[in-house]
Amino acid sequence: MLAVYGKGGMGKSFFTTNLVSKLALLGNRVMQLGCDPKHDSCNALFGGVSLPTLGDVWRHFKEEGREEALQAQDVIFKTQIMERTTVYGCEIGGPEVGRGCGGRGITFGFDLLEKLGLSQWALDFVVMDFLGDVVCGGFATPLSRSLAEEVIILCGNDRQSLYAANNIASAAKYFASMGGRTRLVGLIVNRDDGSGVAARFAERVNLPVLANLPLDRKVRELADACQLALTEPAFDTIFARLAQQLITRTTPPVDMDAVRPLAYQEFLSIFGAVEPGHVPAGASADELLGGREVRPLPSLTLELRQQAVGAQPDPAMRRVMNRLLNELGLYVTEASHDPKKGMTLTIDGHTTICLGDEVDLESKLAILAALQKSGEPYCYVDLRRPASPFYR
Repeated sequence: MLAVYGKGGMGKSFFTTNLVSKLALLGNRVMQLGCDPKHDSCNALFGGVSLPTLGDVWRHFKEEGREEALQAQDVIFKTQIMERTTVYGCEIGGPEVGRGCGGRGITFGFDLLEKLGLSQWALDFVVMDFLGDVVCGGFATPLSRSLAEEVIILCGNDRQSLYAANNIASAAKYFASMGGRTRLVGLIVNRDDGSGVAARFAERVNLPVLANLPLDRKVRELADACQLALTEPAFDTIFARLAQQLITRTTPPVDMDAVRPLAYQEFLSIFGAVEPGHVPAGASADELLGGREVRPLPSLTLELRQQAVGAQPDPAMRRVMNRLLNELGLYVTEASHDPKKGMTLTIDGHTTICLGDEVDLESKLAILAALQKSGEPYCYVDLRRPASPFYR
């Protein structure tokens, strides 16, 4: 499995679609996996068709009470490219805009695909098109769970895309140091303007540049029209060379120990910039108020929390909610109690905590506090057995 990462808007879907197509045209069984809530990765591969997303299809099945009946053909689609080669596509999707956590949707999507048999399918390549940066745990899933064997970083010669590339390299190196098996393959410079900035960055970070895709108006128009760039001989040659390297595993070797993500000042120096050696002056509260009178903010009372949760919490749940808010700053937006599972709480609308009962509550709160302090992203925590907690 190969993951393509890079800053949003840099052409990851364009690159992924053409790479998938060339790999397939060279005789491989290939699937493109869109891993972005806006679910438009496979549009060009399918001639402009927007595929139903895995998340939407699963929700439809769940609403009908038959989620266990979901099968691969409900979420994996196929098409013919250049009228002779079959490729497969899937869009994981995510929540509606402003509703829920996109990263959590990605994690759920991979779990569901594995349940459908992803690791057993006779595919030569699964190429994953991933949203932007990897600051969110869900979007770092291929790295954190070693689902991707290899990672390609797409960038341009601009500071913003290279900043994202530096972050991605840093995340990949971190997970490799923790025993992860994913390795970086190198950089693709898209819309190359010939300035050589990305090449300087690659040399400093110690990553190879695998290919340079030139800035080309006609190819951009093809991409906008959901057509393949392989119809242009120069681009077909570039993708053919890269595909052959991936097939024969002859891409330049990358030693993850030797990858050296740049500190901020060193990164700025690539562009001839220098970070000032002082911290800017702070803005006082009086200045920010602009002479206005301070009005006290309403306090978050238990009554407000009850409105968010819905039903009147029982005394045990009330005590837990109070402690979560007062000691850890965790705001319960949903709460339920099951005779067998005990309390299940939703924090800030997206994080689920299976707390169980009040037994050993101190240990459970300590685990949550440690998770917060670690900075490790999580969207689900099971504390019913505090001696062996589980989170993802």
